[in-house]
Amino acid sequence: MSLWCLLLLLALPDPTVSTNPGVKVQITQKALDNGRQIGIAYLQEKLKSVKISNISGSEDVSPIGDVEYRLSGMRITDLVLSQSSLGLVPGTGISLSIGNAFINLHGDWHVTYLGFIQDSGCFDLDISGLTIKATISVGSDETGRPSVSSNDCVARVGDANIDFHEGASWLYNLFTSFIDQALHDSLENQICLLVHDAISDLNSHLKTLNVLATVDKYAEIEYSMVTPPSISNFLIELSLKGEFYNIGQHQEPPFSAPPFSLPPQTSSMLYIGLSSFMANSAGFVYNRARPLSLNITDDMIPSSFPMRLNTRTFGAFVPEISKRFPDMKVKILLKTSTQPKVTFEPNNVILQLIGSFTAYAILPNTTLEPLFTYKVDASFSGNFWISGQNLDGSLQRYRIDVTMEASYFEDLHGCHVIISDGWTTIFKSGQLCGHMPSDMYTTYLKDIFMLVMKLAVIPKVNGYLQQGVSLPGIGRMNLINSKLQVKKGYMLLGTDVHFTQ
Repeated sequence: MSLWCLLLLLALPDPTVSTNPGVKVQITQKALDNGRQIGIAYLQEKLKSVKISNISGSEDVSPIGDVEYRLSGMRITDLVLSQSSLGLVPGTGISLSIGNAFINLHGDWHVTYLGFIQDSGCFDLDISGLTIKATISVGSDETGRPSVSSNDCVARVGDANIDFHEGASWLYNLFTSFIDQALHDSLENQICLLVHDAISDLNSHLKTLNVLATVDKYAEIEYSMVTPPSISNFLIELSLKGEFYNIGQHQEPPFSAPPFSLPPQTSSMLYIGLSSFMANSAGFVYNRARPLSLNITDDMIPSSFPMRLNTRTFGAFVPEISKRFPDMKVKILLKTSTQPKVTFEPNNVILQLIGSFTAYAILPNTTLEPLFTYKVDASFSGNFWISGQNLDGSLQRYRIDVTMEASYFEDLHGCHVIISDGWTTIFKSGQLCGHMPSDMYTTYLKDIFMLVMKLAVIPKVNGYLQQGVSLPGIGRMNLINSKLQVKKGYMLLGTDVHFTQ
């Protein structure tokens, strides 16, 4: 597709919808200026392929009387739209202006005069000084997909030069002036029809637009419009739903999108604002699908790592574990209990996870015996970047608050553990938990939890983040010169775009 694909983002939704958007897109005048030549080239090729309707009439030509004429089989052999511009019409759409264009036509002519004499041949017509002005309006079809149409089209034909071929040459000059005026009138009417048809033809492409982008086997994201576009002298702002759904199950989350606004900017072609609602709808979807559950076993730990997931490791700080379950492997189940929550703060993305961390002894008959369960309240900060057409991310810093919820060993019950990057503190009734020396107790717990975080939680979450989220795309568009900023309540992507043919 071409610049005209920019128009696909201008779909007007049902005006009764009042949902706040999860995504906002700003299209600037720079985007229109940059893609103008691509769009004009598309229009030029469309116009060349269209045949012009026949023209017929009669004129009183002295001294031979009435001359009936018909021009048929007309087609455009060459067309150059040399001067063009696209502009924004506040509250309306996009203005199209073409000047100093020229058209070459070839067709057949046929005349009848004196009631029975006929003559015929072909002709070539060169027209210069052609101007076209039109307004491109946008809307939506019955399926909610975008549609476009042209309004207020005006075409003016400048100088015309007609060369007749074949037939009686003495007759040419007798009716050239009449033919010239007829062609002027007809072309001025038909050029606007051709422009209208060329723009309307885009709708067949727009009907193929899928407003649902598949993320993975669990989720898809919807980018339908929620309000009409806002058009100013400088940019077009679009409000998109930007909401994750389970595949084939569009259940709304128990929270709604808060309003947010983007500052007006014009240095890039596109600005895309991604609100925290979009990220939190993803958390709701994945929590419903239960993909954020993870079984951690000893074979997931590198062989070179000195600490193993077995009862001997846990028995070092709770001797009763190794006594009751000697030399057995341990499996840990980590799962979220509520949906993850994402908060956007200036220059920082915070992910909060609340879940449980349950350790099981694997008995010789492969059944599982629960040892203890921790409640885990974790907070992560991450980095995000643009990769191709996707928004990717990676968690970096973290803080973990861990509290014992259940245990078969009374000397562990009620312990409260706080782990933050390089330090760990464990309390019970204001005192350090456990019967072992405090520094060894702290070291063991820290190593176990850090092992789980490094080998399971962070890689798992990063795996989802690095799959990327598809940004709202238009045609064969590549993002270039992209800059990503984290603002209060939303991420802001400023980018230029390049269209591939």
